[in-house]
Amino acid sequence: MKDKTKTLWEKQDQHKGDRWRLFQAVNAALPARHVLYAGSYVDVAPSFVYDDVTYADMDKRAAAFFADNEGVRQIICDHGGNVGGRFVFAHGDYRSLDLEPESFDLLISLYAGFISEPCGHFLRIGGHLLVNSSHGDAALAALDPRFKLKAVVTSANGRYRVTDQNLDGYMVPKKEQTITRESLMKSARGIAYTKSPFAYMFERVL
Repeated sequence: MKDKTKTLWEKQDQHKGDRWRLFQAVNAALPARHVLYAGSYVDVAPSFVYDDVTYADMDKRAAAFFADNEGVRQIICDHGGNVGGRFVFAHGDYRSLDLEPESFDLLISLYAGFISEPCGHFLRIGGHLLVNSSHGDAALAALDPRFKLKAVVTSANGRYRVTDQNLDGYMVPKKEQTITRESLMKSARGIAYTKSPFAYMFERVL
């Protein structure tokens, strides 16, 4: 493993095992085979859980990280991932990915901007979008007729839980406001909701 690969991963994984626990919880609740992580940077944690992950990011550091194939595979192996699993990195803007439509079971959008809209067509019908409220992408997904809220991911004491109970109590703004695609794109900020889970799980229905 190259020193730079190790350094980048250690910084990414500064809260040891946090993302590993996240994806374990998500997969236990809603299993997936083919995963797309747009705006991944160097977060290779999905490969600790899933056997087939496509990562995409335009950051040059991410490109250098994934170019160290043996080093990345060692990180995956060290965390219990399938040593024979498949991971692919696409270096570029996730808004122009050359991928097969409806070919993924899970689309991940965490802290990387508006991913649900340009990448949503890569999800199969019945597939799921894991998205947090950062940059407003969860709110954007809630407006998108292709998606329906399926569950939320809560976090407490470093443990994650996926639940589909009382979903009507989520995504309720703290203050009365009109939320539109245009307002979200302009502000590029999340909406302040009365309840704030770590992330949301939407199912692609259209």
